[in-house]
Amino acid sequence: MGRKSMSSNHEKLPRQTILILAGISILSLVVYLLASWLYYRPGFPLDDSWIHQTYARNLALRGEWAFLPGQPSGGSTAPLWTLILSLGPLLRLGPFAWTFLAGALLLWAFSLLAETAVRRWVPSYRPRFPWVGAAFAVEWHLVWSAASGMETLLHALLATLVLVLIVSNTRRYFGLGLLIGLSVWVRPDGVTLLGPAFLAGLLYETGWRKRLRALAGLGIGFGGLFALYLLFNLFVAGSPWPSTFYAKQAEYSVYLQLPFFSRLGEEWLQPMGGVGSVLVPGILLSILSAARERKWGLLLAVAWGGGYLVLYAWRLPVTYQHGRYVIPAMPVFFLAGLTGMIAFILRPTRGYAWMIPFFWKTVAGVLVLAFWVQGAFAYGRDVAVIESEMVVTAQWVSDHLSPETLVAAHDIGALGYYGGHAIIDLAGLVSPEVIPFLRDEDRLALYLDERQAGALVTFPGWYPSLTRDRVPVYVTGSPFAPEMGEENLAVYLWGRP
Repeated sequence: MGRKSMSSNHEKLPRQTILILAGISILSLVVYLLASWLYYRPGFPLDDSWIHQTYARNLALRGEWAFLPGQPSGGSTAPLWTLILSLGPLLRLGPFAWTFLAGALLLWAFSLLAETAVRRWVPSYRPRFPWVGAAFAVEWHLVWSAASGMETLLHALLATLVLVLIVSNTRRYFGLGLLIGLSVWVRPDGVTLLGPAFLAGLLYETGWRKRLRALAGLGIGFGGLFALYLLFNLFVAGSPWPSTFYAKQAEYSVYLQLPFFSRLGEEWLQPMGGVGSVLVPGILLSILSAARERKWGLLLAVAWGGGYLVLYAWRLPVTYQHGRYVIPAMPVFFLAGLTGMIAFILRPTRGYAWMIPFFWKTVAGVLVLAFWVQGAFAYGRDVAVIESEMVVTAQWVSDHLSPETLVAAHDIGALGYYGGHAIIDLAGLVSPEVIPFLRDEDRLALYLDERQAGALVTFPGWYPSLTRDRVPVYVTGSPFAPEMGEENLAVYLWGRP
């Protein structure tokens, strides 16, 4: 699997395969969008998606990197994704059309990458129908991400591309460094890809001169983009990392009180929620084969995936929203599992031995489709909650509160896009000054008084002290959040009760 094999013509996907995967990717995403429309109405399944939309709109229409007009801030963790989204307002496509089209293109690219990779790694895999690519195009975590309006799938695609190149024994270290640097512009944790790339340079090259040249190319390619990233954050936020980097860790620090191995177990369960559960034997077969044949790249890729989960268990052990923080690590497990499974299935068999591979691939196919359907329902429900709580409330605030009202809120995405008010971000994304006392409601109350906030938008249970003895002036009354055991979002007038 050297450079010659990477560019050989017989490994290029047939045009028919490319078109098939395009059709499956589009259909897969459309089904999820239809599910949200049937459940309630189209939208995004996360309030954070509206943060990206607000930054993108202000960048496109005002030329500002700001959530609130005239106030530059580092509340966007993914500058590259925000830049891509800014094409929507420039083309006057609104918040949905361009975002979902970009998601479909990313899902298609992912299916092409997966199909190409497995064809290279398992020479006997040459099907007429692209089973691996199709599996990626309907894998529910990936489809949910494609329709989420978030940077998750772009980051996952870049990370997987880097790892595929490493497994395929690339020697283009400068280009590898550029891809890793680009991934940091999508999510800061892209810097972790330096680990397998660095070790690949040491393992693949013979002699220290070649190794140093490889590592120099990797460092130069990565360093330029990474330095620009740090300077960008210093300029807009006054710190080398985006404010979200600090805010998220402060907000969820309470989870660090749980035992580490309990947190790690929760992270490891996320890739198992679907076809991943039956791909574990395939992952083990791939690892054993790679160790036996000294194919270091695959071992490095799987180790990176495991390390990624360990990192989040250590620093940000949250698994809500279908484990979206660790979704970028899932594709490497899926690829390793499918590679091992396909190599096993395509081996010659005798007698009744054919039953094992038949049963394995049948169960895998059923699980992929079953969880794809289940994921569509989950996506529709997620969108319904955000649209009926955050978006509806933001529109109410826009229509009923004076434009001069300073609004304090924990979820600011839809408020920023629709509300048209100055905002105090209680989560610290665009108000980093509150990060030191995010969980201290007494200090938050004093801060809101000092800033002369006029309204508080929150779920009552999130800030019981702030909302105690206050009567909301608006409650959404939507049925979707209570059906999930949650509360309705409420608006309170702020001031001494």
